[in-house]
Amino acid sequence: MVSITRCCRRLRASLLLLLLSLCVGAPPGFAFGAADPSIDVRSAEIALGSDGYDLDAVFQIELGHTLEDALAKGVALNFVTEFEMVYERWYLLNLWNRTVSGFDQRFRLTYNALTRQYRVAAGALAQNVDTLQEALAVMGHVRGRFVAARDDLEAGTAYSAQIRMRLDTSQLPKPFQINAIGSRGWNLASDWYRWTVKP
Repeated sequence: MVSITRCCRRLRASLLLLLLSLCVGAPPGFAFGAADPSIDVRSAEIALGSDGYDLDAVFQIELGHTLEDALAKGVALNFVTEFEMVYERWYLLNLWNRTVSGFDQRFRLTYNALTRQYRVAAGALAQNVDTLQEALAVMGHVRGRFVAARDDLEAGTAYSAQIRMRLDTSQLPKPFQINAIGSRGWNLASDWYRWTVKP
C-alpha cells in the first residue's frame, strides 16, 4: 500500500514538473488549447473627418494552436487587410461598377524568443509588444484610415463598402505553404463584411 501511494505521489510530481516546464518555455501570451483559428469583423464604419472620409474597423483574431506554435518557433505570419468601396451601377447589371476607393494593408507578425516580445510591422513602421493578445489587437484595429476625399463622394448617393482580413499563405516558407493546402489550422480569413455608405 505504501509503494502505491509513493508511486502516485511521484507521478503527480512528474506531471506537475512537466506542466511547469511547458508553461515556462512558452512565449508570453501563448494560450494552450487555444480556440479554433478565426478572424471576425466586429465593426466597420466610414465617417467624415477633417481631410475627407476615414475608415475605422475592428477585427477579432484567434490564431489557433497550429499558428501560435509556428509563430513561437520563428515562422513569420503575414496578414493583409483588404478594403474596397464602389459605386454600384445596378442598372448595368453591376458589370461596370466604379471603384471609388480601395487598399491592401499588410502586416508581418513575428516572435523574438531572445527578447520574448512580439513584433508587428506594417511597411516601415513596427511596434514591439509583450503579449500575443496585444499584437493581435494592434493588427485588428484600423483607426482613421483615409479612404476618400470630400469631393470623391456625392451627397445622397449610396456606395457599397467591403472589408476583410486574411493570412497570406503565399508569404509562408515553402514547406508551410504545402501544409496550408486544405488545412483548417493554416487557412485563416474573415468573411467579407459589407455595408452601405451614404454621405
